[in-house]
Amino acid sequence: QVHIVETGGDLVQSGGSLSLTCTASGFPFSSYAMSWYRQPPGKAREWVAQISLGGGVDTYATSVEGRFTISRDNARNTVNLQMDNLKPEDTAVYYCNRDPADEYSYWGQGTQVTVSS
Repeated sequence: QVHIVETGGDLVQSGGSLSLTCTASGFPFSSYAMSWYRQPPGKAREWVAQISLGGGVDTYATSVEGRFTISRDNARNTVNLQMDNLKPEDTAVYYCNRDPADEYSYWGQGTQVTVSS
């Protein structure tokens, strides 16, 4: 069955960087676009970034454009999210998933990112 594990979250100061990793199994990884999402405290989950099947096309939410970079390694079934120039408003639990995903999809446990001001 589908299994997704997100790692790399931490407490970091404003302006700092973090790299998140998502490791997936239980489905043909290279056949799916993959996305990162986040859920800030007290708010709904929101989409952050997407990468195409082969990794050649990536798109970002306006709030993270120019600061975050998504990448994937189809040989290792992993998706990374490099986050630079972090801001307090980036504080959230970060999740990844195959596309399309909704509230009825399988979700991993996420990884907590906290940015202090």
